[in-house]
Amino acid sequence: MTDPSSNDVPRPTSNSATETVVHEMHHSARSELLRGLKTALPMTLGFIPFALVMGAQAVQKGFTVLQVPLMTGVNFAGGSEFTAISLWTSPPHLLLIVAMTFLVNSRHIIMGAAFVPFMRHLSNKQSLPLLFFMCDEAWAMGITDCQKRDSMRLSVPFYLGVAACLYSSWVIFTGIGAAVGPLIGDVEQYGFDMAFTAVFLVLLKGMWRGLGRCWPWLVSLVVAGILYQLLPGAWYVAGGTLAGIVAALIWGKR
Repeated sequence: MTDPSSNDVPRPTSNSATETVVHEMHHSARSELLRGLKTALPMTLGFIPFALVMGAQAVQKGFTVLQVPLMTGVNFAGGSEFTAISLWTSPPHLLLIVAMTFLVNSRHIIMGAAFVPFMRHLSNKQSLPLLFFMCDEAWAMGITDCQKRDSMRLSVPFYLGVAACLYSSWVIFTGIGAAVGPLIGDVEQYGFDMAFTAVFLVLLKGMWRGLGRCWPWLVSLVVAGILYQLLPGAWYVAGGTLAGIVAALIWGKR
């Protein structure tokens, strides 16, 4: 007699089990990617106005419509791009621009340090490309998502969804701003530059964890404000960053 179970009931093979696992992983990654895109969409709407301002200002300094998205795509950091454009001359003072860009982007030092605990499960080869897309907004949404999920592991597909939405909108709309800027004149007269401040207020609201944790922010703000009044250039950014780091170390020990 033959065993009915051996003929009538199909048994899953190891290949089919592997395919099922791979399919579930792809589905999960796709869902996380879409969740990142949806999460970043409201912030992207805030990106558009000051991306247009950025593109229009760059054209006024002599950049072409093609050079603007190339610059914003290679250097994905809005604050330093505005600084570079404001200092741009013909011929440009490259060392001054590089130095000021470094100072403005020095805040990424403390942002990167804060990101480390959430990226320990990733190798350097995986982490470095992700850090290229680490603007203020992507950083804040990535950490906030980890805190909401009560997890110390960054969801890479979610982060990539956020970064893809922000990066593509920044590059595209700075290019559009370069194209339409000469046609509509000074776009700042429409209040578009206020979007930059509004975006950061939204980020601060989303990351608020109570008054007891905001002392490093306050120290950084006060030091940056004092240096802004005393020193020319962007030294207040570096000074505020270092002051915030020291304050965080002191309060962290307490």
